[in-house]
Amino acid sequence: MVRRYLMSSNTSLRQLVSRMLRQPLHLSLIVLGSLVQVILSVYLPVLIGQAVDAVFIKGHSALFRDLLFSMIFVILTNTLVQFCLPLFINQLIFRLINELRQEVYEKMHSLPLAYLDRQSIGDMVARISTDSEQLTNGLTMIFSQFLLGMMTIFMTIFSMARLDQTMMILVVVLTPLSLFVARFIAQKSYGYYQKQTESRGQQTKLLEESIRQLSLIQSFNAQEQFVTRFGHSNQAYARYSQAAIFASATSNPTTRFINALIYALLAGLGALRIMTGNFTVGELTTFLSYASQYTKPFNDISSVLSELQSALVCAERLFEIVNQESLQDEKKPPLLEEAVAGQIQFKEVDFSYQPDQPLIEGLNITVPAGARVAIVGPTGAGKSTVINLLMRFYEVNKGQILLDQVPISHYSREEFRRQIGMVLQETWIKSATIHENIAYGYPEVTRDEVVAAAKAANADFFIRQLPQGYDTELTDGGASLSQGQRQLLSIARVFVSLPKILILDEATSSIDTRTEILVQQAFERLMQGRTSFIIAHRLSTIQSADLILVMVAGKIVEQGNHKQLMQAKGFYYHMQMSQESEIERSLEAAHG
Repeated sequence: MVRRYLMSSNTSLRQLVSRMLRQPLHLSLIVLGSLVQVILSVYLPVLIGQAVDAVFIKGHSALFRDLLFSMIFVILTNTLVQFCLPLFINQLIFRLINELRQEVYEKMHSLPLAYLDRQSIGDMVARISTDSEQLTNGLTMIFSQFLLGMMTIFMTIFSMARLDQTMMILVVVLTPLSLFVARFIAQKSYGYYQKQTESRGQQTKLLEESIRQLSLIQSFNAQEQFVTRFGHSNQAYARYSQAAIFASATSNPTTRFINALIYALLAGLGALRIMTGNFTVGELTTFLSYASQYTKPFNDISSVLSELQSALVCAERLFEIVNQESLQDEKKPPLLEEAVAGQIQFKEVDFSYQPDQPLIEGLNITVPAGARVAIVGPTGAGKSTVINLLMRFYEVNKGQILLDQVPISHYSREEFRRQIGMVLQETWIKSATIHENIAYGYPEVTRDEVVAAAKAANADFFIRQLPQGYDTELTDGGASLSQGQRQLLSIARVFVSLPKILILDEATSSIDTRTEILVQQAFERLMQGRTSFIIAHRLSTIQSADLILVMVAGKIVEQGNHKQLMQAKGFYYHMQMSQESEIERSLEAAHG
């Protein structure tokens, strides 16, 4: 645990320091301001000691008055520095955290789906929001307490040595005891803070999951199950939090107790030196002030070290995302839209999500330009995987995918994806107006173009019935619309871009029969002259496809049109008969 603590802490600190160096002006002002504040704080006890000695010497009232004015000037100047210094610190830290948070968010959009699929949504949200705030608090303590504390330690050692080297050595030898105690406690608390952060991420994940699926949870009467799970998660988070807080809380009082003993020892030794004539009362006053100033940073540093563990764990989680390798798209030749015909080929394609679990092996598909291809098969057969590979959400392990005889890896992902339009079963509606949702990805399109796209998608009729028409604001993922209306908006988006290749992934499986007719009509218009890939569970919707591919366990077991496959009486035939039987049973039950 100690070794891991040191490695993680050093790595995160190095990355944080390198980012701070990108703001040299603010960093210089902070260091300079901290140095001035420490010098003034160390010089004030000298003036106080001289003023104490002046009290015991007759005829030095003028000296005492001058010393008093000097102390007032030092105090006022120090107050001004203490007012300005936090402003510089906050500007540096919040700029750093804002840039880091922005970098993490941008990084998420450039990471492979293979990495993102292994992360929970709640945990990713917690990293960007909660962890970044915790890191802000930790960095603030570093500058406001740690930096000032270290400068104060060195300045007071130098000043104490000028007064009395023997007592200075005594202070320097005894005081680090508190630092060793603080370091020991910090190492113990690191593990607790790490578990606390992980537990917080799990709790956020559970919250996001339960809120997103609240209607489903209630429909299955699973509220008690989720409440119980949250209770266990909450107890774990509370347990780790209490352990971490208790461990860090013991650091400060322990070091204060050790420093109080050292202070009492110095006061006694100083009194003996006054009685022997080696010290004046003013010098003892100054030295005890230095001793107090010297020990106080150790108390602050001990608190910082405990708080820093939580901040470093949060930094580690943020840098884990930043340090991930992004998808690389080298500069590649442009893909001219007018030159795209739309022929797609899969040549000896192998792919697996897990190295030891092969999914697709030796896949060969040739789809002529403008053809309609349906992909059917049982759940887990690899239908959606084929689409993921075509979209380059995942890269093939072996083989090639070609567009018009050219490997799609020859083009940048952005250029290639611009030629593809997708309509999925799960529609996504952003919090914006209907116009902005239809024009998503093409914000420069005009209202007339948006209306034309909506009419082509059979969505214009219901949009005009809304209170503000195309300016109606949609929130909560378009919850005010039906599933079919959201699907029509998704189709309208594709009509805006009019790509050369279409992907319809079970786009009609969650809508009613009447809306399905409207959707199918829109699809018919959309698919004219375009290469189309259709994934559907309802086999009745793909009977007019030019080519039907039947997939089982990652392999094409049958292919042909509907008539050919029915005549072959193979896997597709049995799937068709099974669905027709289910429909007949449903009708009989409805009229029963």
